[in-house]
Amino acid sequence: MDSILLVEDEHALRMTLGDRLRKEGYLVDCAADGEEGFAKATQLPFDLIILDIMLPRRDGLDVCSGIRGSGVITPILMLTARGRTPDKVAGLKIGADDYVTKPFKVPELLARIEALLRRAPTRPSVPQAVYEFGRVRVDVRGTEVVRDGKVVSLSAREFQLLRFFLENQGTTLSREDLLTRVWGYSAATFTRTVDVHVASLRQKLEEDPRQPRFFLTVQGIGYKFKA
Repeated sequence: MDSILLVEDEHALRMTLGDRLRKEGYLVDCAADGEEGFAKATQLPFDLIILDIMLPRRDGLDVCSGIRGSGVITPILMLTARGRTPDKVAGLKIGADDYVTKPFKVPELLARIEALLRRAPTRPSVPQAVYEFGRVRVDVRGTEVVRDGKVVSLSAREFQLLRFFLENQGTTLSREDLLTRVWGYSAATFTRTVDVHVASLRQKLEEDPRQPRFFLTVQGIGYKFKA
């Protein structure tokens, strides 16, 4: 199920459009201003971002530029006011993938969303809802991890990384792969965040974090999960 971040300050439009997108089968998170939108876009994984240009606290063009500057490559669909051609051009130049002019017809918006999602890298489908390895049980749908009968507290990003490992068991994954698929960053982004999160998963889920059995390091490349 694809996830969408809707950044729109008009309450009525945000609620109406959010409800319609959910009825179409999308997971929808909302932000009411530019600062909140930027924070969510750069800290949480989404398949698509719908971004209004006229926003309080931080305008949409600045948010779009900031998102791309942070290395996030998630497709961005801009919402622009009628007749504001300079905004459309500016948005496309700084990294937006498409735009829709207000007031818009919902079918047109849905068609553009579908087109952007088709062009974006697809996430792997979930072959099962529950995984077990060692003394660990992972309920994907319930977002719950249990070890030795006790619930293990994972951050949202740790759970997303764990899920990605489980869905790609036996596959060697480079740090660039993980940054792109789990964090939504550009592969060119330099960060140690992957190593930090893998170390945290080992600490919480491995019997001996110093000699991991499941979360394996592939020297010079990245990591592999092997149950």
